Amino acid sequence: MGRTPGVFTLTLNPAVDHSIGLPQLLPGGLNRVAWEKATAGGKGVNVASFLADLGCCVTAGGLLGADNADLFDRVFLDRGIADAFVRLPGRTRVNLKLIEENSATVTEINFPGQAVAAAHLADLQHRIDAALAGCAYCIASGSLPAGVRVEYYADLIARLATTGQRVLLDTSGQALRCGVAAHPWAIKPNQAELEELVGRRLPDCAALGAAARTIVEQGVHLVIVSLGGHGALFVNANRCLHASALAVPVRTTVGAGDALVAGFIAGCLRGLADDGCARLATAVAAAALGVAGARLPGEESIEALMARVELRELPPGE
Repeated sequence: MGRTPGVFTLTLNPAVDHSIGLPQLLPGGLNRVAWEKATAGGKGVNVASFLADLGCCVTAGGLLGADNADLFDRVFLDRGIADAFVRLPGRTRVNLKLIEENSATVTEINFPGQAVAAAHLADLQHRIDAALAGCAYCIASGSLPAGVRVEYYADLIARLATTGQRVLLDTSGQALRCGVAAHPWAIKPNQAELEELVGRRLPDCAALGAAARTIVEQGVHLVIVSLGGHGALFVNANRCLHASALAVPVRTTVGAGDALVAGFIAGCLRGLADDGCARLATAVAAAALGVAGARLPGEESIEALMARVELRELPPGE
């Protein structure tokens, strides 16, 4: 598959994902480990890995602890991802993911990230500017580490507004609220994050679609809402598409939302229309469910999944 042009992914708070497989999680009881695996993680790192599998030319940047960067170095080398990370003294945080094999339920235990100094952020800004010179899209993903202002993503979006790059923001809480006010090209909340953003419960697709439309009316071009087993919504000023989730064997749900983002951006780079981007995003998310770590099966498998995606257009009043 030929390489498609230019995506930059930003991960300010990456993690080493230490996944632990258990037949069943027994709180307060003895749990025996069936398998374990440590991988380079963080939402933007995952997106970069999926994009690389989809044939995209990717640069990944952010902040990494120098003492345990080897896992990340191997991913970047193996997948052909350009490395624009700033190395900090110390270690990148470790996140534990307890995966129940009987149900594919994931219990996550996330550690805080390192404190970040102003000099590190200044260095990162130079690297972002250099990397984005050859990129059409910037994907800013994940939480903010200690020492980083909650307005960081909003400031980045405002700074890039004059450069022509499209920024997709995938974060939560106040960082998402501030980011939306800066009018990114797209956001990708899950249901709980969208509910927090609009301040009310959204019990069904109609309510979720209506809430997403209000965000579009505020100046965000595209809202992608990941709904887990209920699929995803793709909402812009003209359309609200609901893609049903595909029935596939599930090994892990870790990174499925990141795969959704990667699939949609890959569709944009391939020049697909709204329907095609939604189908590719849904297929890539489904494909990621069956593979441990941020990896995808071959193109034929993804094309077969795309053919199975069912799209339903929600009218404005629904």
